[in-house]
Amino acid sequence: QVQLVESGGGLVQAGGSLRLSCAASGRTFSSYIMGWFRQAPGKEREFVAAISWSDGTDYTDSVKGRFTISRDNALNTVYLQMNSLKPEETALYYCAAGAVRLIFRTPMRYDYWGQGTQVTVSS
Repeated sequence: QVQLVESGGGLVQAGGSLRLSCAASGRTFSSYIMGWFRQAPGKEREFVAAISWSDGTDYTDSVKGRFTISRDNALNTVYLQMNSLKPEETALYYCAAGAVRLIFRTPMRYDYWGQGTQVTVSS
């Protein structure tokens, strides 16, 4: 069982930055694929970024070059550094953990989810 708790969301102006954190419980954190997803009101949950146990990463095209995912296995924490934020990126951001060997962009492949942290980008 893995419990995930996100933090770091908030209100930021367009062009600004935020750093999201996701603290995980459990002794096998390092073996999980960790992902960040987001969901805006009335829209489906969408993949943002993921990182493997070997620090391989994947990003959705719209955030490449602006967002960086990283993990600290000693602290059981995964981070999402978000720069140059856009108003259309306003959403509830979720952290997820998947007991899989490869990075997937599909929410169904992730086993555990946090409650989400709200990111609001004003224009």
